[in-house]
Amino acid sequence: MTNDRIGHLPNHALITQNQRIAWIGPDSEVPTKTNPTEEINAQGAWLLPGFIDCHTHLIYAGCRAHEFEARLEGKSYQAICAEGGGILSTVNATRSATEAQLTEEATKRAQDFIAQGVTTLDIKSGYGLTLESELKMLRVAQKLGETLLLRITKGLLAAHTLPPEFTSKDDYIDHIIAVILPEVVKENLAEYVDCFTESVGFTPEQTRRLFQAARDNNLPIRLHADQLSNLEGAGIAAEFHALSADHVEYTSESSVKKMAQSGTVAVLLPTAFYYLRETQLPPIQTFRDHGVPMAVSTDCNPGTSPSTNFLLALNMASTLFGLTPTESLLGGTINAARALGLQNEIGTLEVGKSADLALWAIDHPSQLVARLQSPPLLQSWSSGNRGLPQQCSSI
Repeated sequence: MTNDRIGHLPNHALITQNQRIAWIGPDSEVPTKTNPTEEINAQGAWLLPGFIDCHTHLIYAGCRAHEFEARLEGKSYQAICAEGGGILSTVNATRSATEAQLTEEATKRAQDFIAQGVTTLDIKSGYGLTLESELKMLRVAQKLGETLLLRITKGLLAAHTLPPEFTSKDDYIDHIIAVILPEVVKENLAEYVDCFTESVGFTPEQTRRLFQAARDNNLPIRLHADQLSNLEGAGIAAEFHALSADHVEYTSESSVKKMAQSGTVAVLLPTAFYYLRETQLPPIQTFRDHGVPMAVSTDCNPGTSPSTNFLLALNMASTLFGLTPTESLLGGTINAARALGLQNEIGTLEVGKSADLALWAIDHPSQLVARLQSPPLLQSWSSGNRGLPQQCSSI
């Protein structure tokens, strides 16, 4: 798999050394001095880059299944939030949970991703909304990266919604900038700053103030943009050269043009679109026309996308949004890497990149998008380390 297409290299070998891809070439040209500690005959299986889920809210406590029923009865997401549901419901449960409890539950979810060939998982905070609870979530995410064979990226999403301690969104943004952000930077707990720019979230001007503070602290930016309405959030993201604008169902063509100029990736979240029974499709053809890379993610969260099924997200990107299977696969690899600013490290099989790999019992990679069965994963590696136990005698 390359930057823009799925390549096929039959009868080839790949050598890893010191957790990186050291050599790729025909079987007949394997360097004679190679003395591998382990040799695997894939016997016709496909070796692909490890998948990258670039947008999850993996760490949380509590259950919001009742909101699903409420939506089926006709209540909107905005109405549920106004009644004390939505994000604040999860905030209350997550604040009450211990680090150990959050770690235990998040580990179970993370293992689901590993079983689907995911080797990099992005995790956002945003269910704490106090200094103590936001730090607690980010520390749990950091611990997962230390204990699981997964690359973990962490985002500060303190600007997720207005916490009950505040009556003014402006005051809360000031609090994030003055109190939460400096401590997160001090402890090096986040790789970027995120924000939910929406009628039930934060205004464009509040977003800009937060992003300027992130820029002042040399932190990259990502944005929940244009999910429920068009506040030109994707355009704001582009103004700050954000890594990505995520959701983007209502994004305008003018914002898409700005994204193209800034190199901002459009992160598509079809599972949330499906779960909320939305009807406004993201402007897929407009992204294509202007050359904006499209990533695909599960948006794993307790309220609007309670899914750890990464392959289903790829399928939905094609069935609901109209991506070709190749576009969906690129959305879960190289374009997802771009959304994290890691395109030089992961996302393709290239010499020098990290040995984040997945071996699949398939006839062609498009099967991973087309099928709705259990994942045919034989083996995965994260930074050259085996991530999934051997399950098939063909290896």
